[in-house]
Amino acid sequence: MINKVKTTWKGDMQFESTNEGGNLRIDADKEFGGKGKGYRPKALMLSSLAGCSGLDVVSLLKKMRAEVTEFVIDIEANLTEEHPKYYDKVKMIFKFYGKDLKKDKIEKAVKLSEERYCGVMEMFRHFAEVTIEIQYFEE
Repeated sequence: MINKVKTTWKGDMQFESTNEGGNLRIDADKEFGGKGKGYRPKALMLSSLAGCSGLDVVSLLKKMRAEVTEFVIDIEANLTEEHPKYYDKVKMIFKFYGKDLKKDKIEKAVKLSEERYCGVMEMFRHFAEVTIEIQYFEE
């Protein structure tokens, strides 16, 4: 399967990236000549990681009939000091909210995403140490 993305320069430090699912703006911080009106490329990578795993987990929880009222993924990533700067350590914090949370099923869904389904996570593992934390918030 071939994935295609088209990224077009929009002036200054801004680009617009499109695929069949939509488009998004990429821009640099003001300190690097941008206007700060779009995703930064490295932050976009973290969003891709969260989105990939999040889609897996939501799909699996639905199949397992393990309902949650809210689900948030926070990511903390360490950027190396030397160029080319990259993430060498990434911590994903999965936060689940709801009543009577089925923790065993939630943990199974997160583990399946981590170990089997999330291709973006597998890519990250080639250059970063990825750790997972799960937090529960019972209502």
